[in-house]
Amino acid sequence: MRTSPCPWPRRSIAPSDRSAPRGPSPAPGWDSPVWDRALATGRAGRNDPTGRWTFEATGKGGAIPARYYARPNHHGDRAMLWFSRDGRRILRVAPWGGYTMSWIYELHMQLLAGETGRQIVGWSGAAMLLLLVSGLAAWWPKGTWRKALAFKRNAAPLRRVRDWHKLTGLASGMLLPVLVATGVLLSLPVVAQALFAPAPLPAPTSEPGPPVRIAQALEAAHRALPDGRLVFVDVPNAPDGAIRVRMRVPGDPQTRFTGSYVWVDRHSGRVLAVRDLRRSGAGAWWMAWVRPLHDGTVGGLSTRILAVLVGLAPAVLFATGLLHWLRRRRASRTS
Repeated sequence: MRTSPCPWPRRSIAPSDRSAPRGPSPAPGWDSPVWDRALATGRAGRNDPTGRWTFEATGKGGAIPARYYARPNHHGDRAMLWFSRDGRRILRVAPWGGYTMSWIYELHMQLLAGETGRQIVGWSGAAMLLLLVSGLAAWWPKGTWRKALAFKRNAAPLRRVRDWHKLTGLASGMLLPVLVATGVLLSLPVVAQALFAPAPLPAPTSEPGPPVRIAQALEAAHRALPDGRLVFVDVPNAPDGAIRVRMRVPGDPQTRFTGSYVWVDRHSGRVLAVRDLRRSGAGAWWMAWVRPLHDGTVGGLSTRILAVLVGLAPAVLFATGLLHWLRRRRASRTS
């Protein structure tokens, strides 16, 4: 696992929140002072001029998950933190990629090789799409469909391997291209932006005055999208950076990485821009469906299991295709 240095001293990390009262606690709401307390606690350990804090609203109470980006344009360079439910203590901090699930995610998304690995994964997925199309074209029956779909149990080993390759491709043919195409879009965000043309971000602001509290910014965002549910709030350290509030509106297929935003000025609390997914055009809706289609969350546990099973198909296709090619090559040499 990656073990990048942790910017927070070890003494600020506690195994549990012993100072907080026991029992269930409500999740911090739009006007809760907990957000500002957590920001102050985090900034006491790290406050880079260009850094950015991201707090997640889970809606469940308990510890508050957060992320700190020392360099916001470098997505993988971030620390994961968990604040106590009152925002006064850091319970845990770990570098992204420094614990098991984040390491698996990094392996899947970019082969543990940063932006270079992300490009390799993305363009390899594009090549896989071409292979799937060419495989379908090579299989397309020239005779009867029954013969094309048959599996001959008593055939020669070379033919059985070919049948396994054929049937695996056909069984996964409806869903595998969807998984691969959405994976390409997630790995190559520049390509996705060029295809779907998302709305431009608001320009940085520099209105005079002290910064507003996060609770004030959240209340302004809530007024702008009153039927939205709070998901994330991004607070940049730069004085001219806007607070970005990420929300889920009715109809959004995603539950965490949602597609509606409200930008609020740091100093006046004025709403700078609103991006409501319901009014953002077809491109934004296509992008909203990319992640739930890729990870299978679109239909709950059943579709997630199906996505895992379909995700194993490329390994079977590669193994059977390679074995078929080797057997044919050996057969041609002996003939």
